[in-house]
Amino acid sequence: MLKRICEIRTIANKEIETLNDSNSLEEWRVRYLGKKSELTQILRGLAALSIEEKKAVGSAANELKVSLEESFKQKEKGIKEVQILAASAKESIDVTLPGRRPPTGHLHPITQTIYEMCDIFKSMGFQVVDGPEVELEYYNFDALNIPEGHASRDKMSSSWIDYTDESGKHPMLLRTHNTCVSARVLSSMKPPIRVVSLGKVYRYEASDATHTSMFHQIDGVAVDKNITMADLKGTLYEFARRLYGEDRKVRFRCDFFPFVEPGVEIAIECAVCKGKGCRLCGNSGYIEVGGAGMTHPEVLRRAGLNPDEYQSFAFGIGIERLPMLRYGIEDIRLFFGSDIRFLQQF
Repeated sequence: MLKRICEIRTIANKEIETLNDSNSLEEWRVRYLGKKSELTQILRGLAALSIEEKKAVGSAANELKVSLEESFKQKEKGIKEVQILAASAKESIDVTLPGRRPPTGHLHPITQTIYEMCDIFKSMGFQVVDGPEVELEYYNFDALNIPEGHASRDKMSSSWIDYTDESGKHPMLLRTHNTCVSARVLSSMKPPIRVVSLGKVYRYEASDATHTSMFHQIDGVAVDKNITMADLKGTLYEFARRLYGEDRKVRFRCDFFPFVEPGVEIAIECAVCKGKGCRLCGNSGYIEVGGAGMTHPEVLRRAGLNPDEYQSFAFGIGIERLPMLRYGIEDIRLFFGSDIRFLQQF
C-alpha cells in the first residue's frame, strides 16, 4: 500500500501540472480526492490492517491527501488568475482610439421658431427685449387702455397672484400677453423705438387643438414720426414672406383691441388645406395668428409720449401657431406633450 501511495502521488502531481482549465482540474479532484477515488478507498480500508501497518499507511495516506488538496487549491488559484487576466485583456480600453460621440440633442421646434423670428426682426431694425412673467396689473391692463370692468380682468380669464396691497387690490398676475412688455418699453425708452419681445404668456382657459393655458407670444411696437398703417402691413408682410415664402397668403381683417385704433386681425393661409377649409382652420382657410393696429393715443399718452407728435404701430402673434402653419401640425398640444417621436421630426 505504501508503494501504491507513492505511485498515486507521482501520477497525480504529474497530471496536475498539465492542467490549464477549471473543468479538467475538477475532473482531477474527483479522480484523486473524490469519494470513489483510490486514495479514499485506502483510508477506508485501514481498519483491516495491523496496528503497525495502520500507522504507516494511515500517516502516508493522510499526508498525500493534504498535499493533493493543497496542490488543488494552488492550481485553482492560478487558473482563476489567468482567466481574470484574459478577461481584462479583452475588456481593456485602448486609449488611442477616438471616443464615442454621445447622441446630440436639438432645439425644441418652438425654440427654433423663436430664434428664427428674432433673426428676421433684427434684420428689419428691431431690438429684442424681455420682461417679467409675473406682471403688475398696471402694465398688463391700465397702461394698455383696458378698462376696469373689462372681461380679461376677470378671475375666470386671468391667473392672479394671491397677494393684496394696502388698498386691498390684487395688483399682480401672470401676464396674459407680451404687450405689457411693450407698455414698459414705451414708458422707459425715447423714440424712435423698434422693439419685439418674446416669451410665455398665460390665459385661464380650456385647452383644445388651437388653445392652451400657457403659450408663447411675440409682441412688437414701433414709435416714430409719420408712422402709418402701411408701415405695419409692410412689416408683417415681410415677416410672413421670410418665414413662409413668397406664396403663402396673409389676410388682414378689422378687429378691436383696446390698445390699438384702428385694429386688425392677422391670419395666414392654412398649411393643411391650402385655403380650402379644414378642422384646424375652422373651414375658413386661414388661421388667426394675432392682432395688430395703430397704437391707441391714450396708450402713448400714459407712457409720456405726445400722440400729436409721434405715431406708433403694435402687433402680437402667437408663436405656436407659426410652426403649426409651416408644418401642418393639427394640434397645439403636441408641442407640450414631450412625445419624442413628434419632437424628432424637427
